[in-house]
Amino acid sequence: MNQSDTKFVVITGMSGAGRRTASHALEDLGWYVVDNLPPSMLPQLLRIAKERFIYRIAAGLDVRTRSEFEQIPQAFTELERMGVVPQILFLEASDEAIIRRQSSVRRPHPLQGDGTLIEGVERERRMVAGLRAAADVVIDTSSLNVHELVARLHHGFAAPGEEGLRITLMSFGFKNGVPLDADMIFDVRFLPNPFWQPELRPQSGLASAVSAYVLGQPAAAEFLVEVERLVDIAAPGYLNEAKRQATIAIGCTGGKHRSTAMVEELAKRLRAAGRSVHVQHRDLGLE
Repeated sequence: MNQSDTKFVVITGMSGAGRRTASHALEDLGWYVVDNLPPSMLPQLLRIAKERFIYRIAAGLDVRTRSEFEQIPQAFTELERMGVVPQILFLEASDEAIIRRQSSVRRPHPLQGDGTLIEGVERERRMVAGLRAAADVVIDTSSLNVHELVARLHHGFAAPGEEGLRITLMSFGFKNGVPLDADMIFDVRFLPNPFWQPELRPQSGLASAVSAYVLGQPAAAEFLVEVERLVDIAAPGYLNEAKRQATIAIGCTGGKHRSTAMVEELAKRLRAAGRSVHVQHRDLGLE
């Protein structure tokens, strides 16, 4: 990716309409997100991001920076001079939905002052009316739950290949402890241990000889098929629940032979099926 591919999204909208959820959703997709930034700082944010080779940038703007709202057009003009046309994502909701949400968190509206909550909402609508009119994407969250909003955002802002579940496959050794951050944990100590083969003991599951020994066991093939099937079952549910990343841990005694070979093979199979997979061998090399 190069600078001509830079994308800059301004996340704004009504307080209580889901701006924070939107920021977290884009952050989960790998966007560089800064919240509550004064509009005058937008060009500086773009300069810093480019210096760090960051090409997907999002900034949250809301009425907490109301004294600088009049600077938004000038900031946008400067961004365009720098070669980037900002996209405005506006989160909308009905007065009833906003009042219900603000009341549930028991926090005053940022523009409420000494008045009522509805007065604060009305002031904010007037203040952000220009941004809403200029918005590239408007999402009305009145009838959306958090998961539905995140799904909408992922559909609109995920890069190609990021729409699905991102999987981390981790090998580990039970003798070194079970990984606490794993979503699924499988035990492959039922397979014959290459450790007891003198010629295989010094090698790891990354070596072709060890891999052939482990994967040559009939139970290994059956196990991999069942894990693949389980991933196919679980992935849609994870995505429906707005969970975009899952860690699947496969353990053997020391994390050197069986689990490593099985993780490598499972990664090949899942990638061949079009899934995004990252491999981590937690205990490889530990004695």
